[in-house]
Amino acid sequence: MALLDLDGVGKSYGAHRVLDGIALSVDAGQITCLIGASGCGKSTLLRCINGLDPIDDGEIRLEGETVSGRGVDLNALRRQVGIVFQSYNLFPHMSVLDNVTLAPRKALGLTAAEAETRALTLLARVGLVDKARAYPDRLSGGQQQRVAIARALAMEPKLLLLDEITSALDPELVSEVLAIVRDLKADGITLLLATHEMGFARQSADKVVFLHQGKVHEEGPPAAIFGAPREPRTQEFLKSIIAAGRL
Repeated sequence: MALLDLDGVGKSYGAHRVLDGIALSVDAGQITCLIGASGCGKSTLLRCINGLDPIDDGEIRLEGETVSGRGVDLNALRRQVGIVFQSYNLFPHMSVLDNVTLAPRKALGLTAAEAETRALTLLARVGLVDKARAYPDRLSGGQQQRVAIARALAMEPKLLLLDEITSALDPELVSEVLAIVRDLKADGITLLLATHEMGFARQSADKVVFLHQGKVHEEGPPAAIFGAPREPRTQEFLKSIIAAGRL
């Protein structure tokens, strides 16, 4: 069953058409990976779904309800759709625990004790409960990214968007973050991620979507996209990925 539906979604910045008639569905409890060259629209698409960037055309629906356009309650949307960025965006003056408890207290009205209990559970889930009192500058990049994931999960979103969450990490830290993503999938969390980690997309995704020039160029199960892509542009992209040793 589709949790998220995009119908003809378009977005332009001035004369530059970044998203052009995107039609896409994301099924509940699955991992959907967005792949494609830099500038193809992956990050913009995630920002539009979360309401950070308004769309110009089309419609975005969550569980059948329109969550795009004028009059949409963005705060309500973001309580249901979380997003994690490549740059972590943790508050440097706050401890790990305070970073994770802030939104549940302010947006969901949890008491300090309730928020702390939820936060400690999530930090244990990402293997960082021992860092609860530490500050972000005392953590590795991989640890900061895991905290960012815990912070997003603290809102108990229906959908979690992950925007190139490993691209700023040293290679040895990538696997620890992707392991957390696999665990989230096992817990039934719906995930939509933009990624350059082709091995992860091939092994762990339920659906892979190849974007090219702001359009959904091809989509399907990983075996089809990586093993027998139909479209010439998809084939060219994958050849370049293989030549670069990234698959």
